[in-house]
Amino acid sequence: MQTIEVVIESPRATQAKFKYDPKTKLFKLKRLLPLGMVFPYDFGFIPDTVGEDGDPLDALVMSEFGSFTGAHLTCRIIGALKAVQGKEGKKAVRNDRYFCVPVGSITYSPIENIDQLGKEHNKQIEEFFINYNKVDGKVFTCLGIVDPEKASKMIKNGRE
Repeated sequence: MQTIEVVIESPRATQAKFKYDPKTKLFKLKRLLPLGMVFPYDFGFIPDTVGEDGDPLDALVMSEFGSFTGAHLTCRIIGALKAVQGKEGKKAVRNDRYFCVPVGSITYSPIENIDQLGKEHNKQIEEFFINYNKVDGKVFTCLGIVDPEKASKMIKNGRE
């Protein structure tokens, strides 16, 4: 089983979007989500990677528990959402979301592929990211979900 490290920026069920600042080595409040909108799972990044947007690759950590800002979790990949993101009228860039499960999870331990969580679950995750970006004045377009093997290859490319 291949594992990766994920650093949590915004824990599940929080309205606050935190962003890690590598210069100060601190997590700073970037913005608040609209009333009633919260992160469905822990959201963070995969260290030592870079996406097309210049930031580390984004990861959504699915588990039965919420962690905290700054937590480092050892996870296994269960898939990815391929997507492009950009401001209105500007060139969009790839900004995929990687789905993973912490190695210590009990409830999610049988999940090996994001598709095991069902089409409705995955559609709601896509809608969350579309609406999350819309609030920030960005357009987020989903290009499809890929399996863990393809997602792992995409992460490898983000490390190179």
